[in-house]
Amino acid sequence: MSEINSRKIRNICILAHVDHGKTTLADHLIAAYGGGVLHPKLAGNIRFMDYLDEEQRRAITMKSSSISLHFRDQFINLIDSPGHMDFCSEVSTAARLSDGALILVDAVEGVHIQTHAVLRQSWVEKLTPCLVLNKIDRLITELKLTPMEAYTRLLRIVHEVNGILSAYKSEKYLSDVDALLAGASVDETGEYDHELIEDDEEDTFQPQKGNVAFVCALDGWGFCIEQFAEFYASKLGASISALTKGFWGPRYFNTKKMMVVGKKGMEGVSRDPQPMFVQFVLKPLWQVYQAALDVDGDKDMLNKVIKTFHLSIPPRELLNKDAKTVLQVVMKRWLPLSDTVLSMVIKSMPDPITAQSIRISRLLPKREFAGDAAGHSSDVIEEAERVRKCVKACDPSSDSPCVVFVSKMFAFPAKMIPQKGPNGEKWSQSLAGEIEGGDSEECFLAFARIFSGNLCLGQKIFVLSALYDPIDVNMSQKHIQEAEIQRLYLMMGQGLKPISCASAGNIVAIQGLGQYILKSATLSSTRNCWPFSSMMFQVAPTLRVAIEPSDPANMSALMRGLRLLNRADPFVEVSVSSRGEHVLAAAGEVHLERCIKDLKERFAKISLEISPPLVSHKETVEGGDAFSFLDNLKISTVGSQYVEKVAANGRCVVRVFVAKLPNALTKVLEENGEVLADIIEGRPVKKTGKLGFVSHGDGDPVAVLRKHMVDSLENELGLTSEKADKERSERCKQLCYSFLQRIWSFGPRQVGPNILLVPDTKAGDIHSSNGERGVLVHGSPLVSKKLGFLDNSNSVLGSENGEQPEETAFLFMEALKNSIVAGFQLATSAGPLCDEPMWGLAFLVESYIFPANSEVKDQLDQYGIFSGQVMAAVKESCRAAVLQNNPRLAEAMYFCELNTPGDFLKKTYGVLSRRRSRVLREEMHESSPLFAVHAYVPVAESFGFADELIKSTGAAASALLVLSHWEVLDEDPFFVPRTEEEKEEYGDGSSVLHNMARKLIDEVRRRKGLHVEEKVVQHATKQRTRSRKVFVGASFFLISLLLPCWISSTRTSSNLGYITPQPLQGFIFIYSISRLQPLT
Repeated sequence: MSEINSRKIRNICILAHVDHGKTTLADHLIAAYGGGVLHPKLAGNIRFMDYLDEEQRRAITMKSSSISLHFRDQFINLIDSPGHMDFCSEVSTAARLSDGALILVDAVEGVHIQTHAVLRQSWVEKLTPCLVLNKIDRLITELKLTPMEAYTRLLRIVHEVNGILSAYKSEKYLSDVDALLAGASVDETGEYDHELIEDDEEDTFQPQKGNVAFVCALDGWGFCIEQFAEFYASKLGASISALTKGFWGPRYFNTKKMMVVGKKGMEGVSRDPQPMFVQFVLKPLWQVYQAALDVDGDKDMLNKVIKTFHLSIPPRELLNKDAKTVLQVVMKRWLPLSDTVLSMVIKSMPDPITAQSIRISRLLPKREFAGDAAGHSSDVIEEAERVRKCVKACDPSSDSPCVVFVSKMFAFPAKMIPQKGPNGEKWSQSLAGEIEGGDSEECFLAFARIFSGNLCLGQKIFVLSALYDPIDVNMSQKHIQEAEIQRLYLMMGQGLKPISCASAGNIVAIQGLGQYILKSATLSSTRNCWPFSSMMFQVAPTLRVAIEPSDPANMSALMRGLRLLNRADPFVEVSVSSRGEHVLAAAGEVHLERCIKDLKERFAKISLEISPPLVSHKETVEGGDAFSFLDNLKISTVGSQYVEKVAANGRCVVRVFVAKLPNALTKVLEENGEVLADIIEGRPVKKTGKLGFVSHGDGDPVAVLRKHMVDSLENELGLTSEKADKERSERCKQLCYSFLQRIWSFGPRQVGPNILLVPDTKAGDIHSSNGERGVLVHGSPLVSKKLGFLDNSNSVLGSENGEQPEETAFLFMEALKNSIVAGFQLATSAGPLCDEPMWGLAFLVESYIFPANSEVKDQLDQYGIFSGQVMAAVKESCRAAVLQNNPRLAEAMYFCELNTPGDFLKKTYGVLSRRRSRVLREEMHESSPLFAVHAYVPVAESFGFADELIKSTGAAASALLVLSHWEVLDEDPFFVPRTEEEKEEYGDGSSVLHNMARKLIDEVRRRKGLHVEEKVVQHATKQRTRSRKVFVGASFFLISLLLPCWISSTRTSSNLGYITPQPLQGFIFIYSISRLQPLT
């Protein structure tokens, strides 16, 4: 493949909501131009790209797979991607390797939540999109719409999709403006300016531009309006370009003047004028369908179509008794789907050379260096810049550096690996068992694209991780490895075609990198190359379960299987909890089920025990309005509601005050955790993480993040409103900025949504019982300095003007700073309610030491036990402060998009109500019996939600869950009636049932093995014995009544000559009655 011209290559992916027809469309493209791997009659039914058993069973795509098509003189690498939200990571891997995206939208269902997600993914990755409106036939056969109604529906969908992309363009524009206002530098080559002045006034998708197709993937037909314009040009005497522009929008054809006019130009010509798209495009389609499918339809209509367009159809296919089959044959020949879509791809989507010049700012952002770094490593920087220019130009020459990006590693059955080379030679050695000691039945291949140079068999190449820095020599050895390309394949769906070499612009599968790459990496022929920016994922894996083998002897097999699964799935997370459990994290229930199935059947091959889902929660405090946070900022621990703890040896006193952060600031910190980690660690900031707003700024990410933190506080407090008092707003702004200048640390793990503030040196003093004055441990606003809120030259704490401590006290203070931060990190990682992380809190910690205390002066241990005591004191103080300030529990919420017929709406609401859901809105689809219901569903209540919905509605309703936000439960977990009204309603408190917050806390504590306060039955055996005695007494009373009757009966029977029962039998009868147990 090295001889293929890069100008004749197209790399595209198919993106859509689940069940909108991606794989069916791919079937028709493969059947037409896939080299004979799929028969045309099987297209649309076999789902060629879904070759996994689980995919066929569930009828959904679960992975991204590629195939190479040869259309005319062009080579098209097609990637089919999943539409289910649980497999959104596969969408990210497909988008990274592509230059264009086919966005499919169901013409009946319209735009869904996953449509928004894939449009955002294509926008972030700078892909060139084309819109495909699928299932046009359902507008005719199911909804029974008129051509005008169908046109209105299609027009609305196109406008809605354009509106979504326009919102992203506006977001990008605002982000660029923020970067400029924050002082971001402009690229000397003009890249940044080009992005900033990008025209966003014109709609992205316009049928007259040729980037919108109207198709029916199941029947195999489709068209662009240019095809009809070419047909009508000779008949109407108009140019093709004029008709193409007139076939969409409010354009009408004046038959008297034979001109394309507006609606005013139709006055006096027609009472009910119809747009040209309806008159010349939709009406003929409706007439063909009605003639073929209606009982009283015009059967000669199909023959007219065949003769008019000179279609070559075998007569035996027209004699089929099934009218639907005959219609499909005619429509496939008249408007072939594959030719329509691939022609649109060639015309509207760029080749790799053009695309990489557009995407270079996303793939390899331009780096900026300080003067010292640039001076010492000028040769390295120069070569790295040369590599970047080669990637931008997609240089396929042999002397250019080879640069490859691996988006994922995927497992492939070893028995399906080709055993012969590209020229038919038999390979001498097999690498099928290259993982885990050579006995694995799975071989790991790299799903990769070549961005520069050539990649050949046997080539030596460097594997660069995302943390690799060519300038930092000490770090280079840890994040770089050297490997050799053992095998190279061209992917053909479920098959592999061996090749010897591939040039820039191609998508390939590489064998031999399984032991070097975990999930993704950059391959380069030179060490002096920056790694590609990391991919962005729409959600994070939130569904966690603990896994253990049924037989403890198989623990080694489980660990090996988890390692293989972690490498094979780009989105799964494998970890070991603090209790020693092996925890598997997935995106959702479907994703988790597939992971467990792969673990049992492919990787571990053992029986497993799966725990109930481990749901994450957050701990916070009750928050008031936005201005209550401002009031808290003015207060130190002097005279305020604080918690005080003393170290075990009495040499340190810790005072802690806690306040609730504004929700907007908490959201900013939570969404940009990875950016904060890079800033705090001093690494180059990578555009990673969720699809947040910071990722869109091509300027300085630190400046953009800093501005968004300030804006979040000002917007939450309403300081930007025109109605706000200017003087008061200025005072509030200064107070907010002084708060941002006092950030000592984030937590937990240094990047969480909790803030540790530096204590004010003007705080009051503290004295011990013997009159010793405590010395305040001054913190360091390290994070504020790294974020640019505070320069190294100035200080807002007044430490310079304060009294300098003695030398001994100074040594103590320096030694205890890390202990204070460590105690804060421990406290925020495990809160007091149920050891869950804290969320959205600001802590002010004041630590006082008494170095001159004569009682403990001989116990000086600067870095030993005393530091641990301070750490424990800070941790317990922070936890106690949370308990003192009305603690609350926060739970994760799913956004649920649910579609159901009106007949099952009541049952659907019943399922939602049982899951503690909150319905946001309900609306009916236009010209459809389906209702769309949007609701928030707690993650803790979502397990089994889809199954219950299917059982309740008979599979008539479908739902999609997407992680939305964290929501605080407005319930006090320690509620006790205090007021007269509360006591009147709930009693004295002894009989009050636990609310939902307390139940969730008890469930988590019980799972973690923590103490749970609950009432249990004591001395159950005594209670059982007491009830038994009562029954035994009743039995003897009954016997005393029946015994005389029994004696008299025995005497009577003896007089009559019957056999008299033995006394022993009577005693056995009485004893057996007395031993009867009560029914419970």
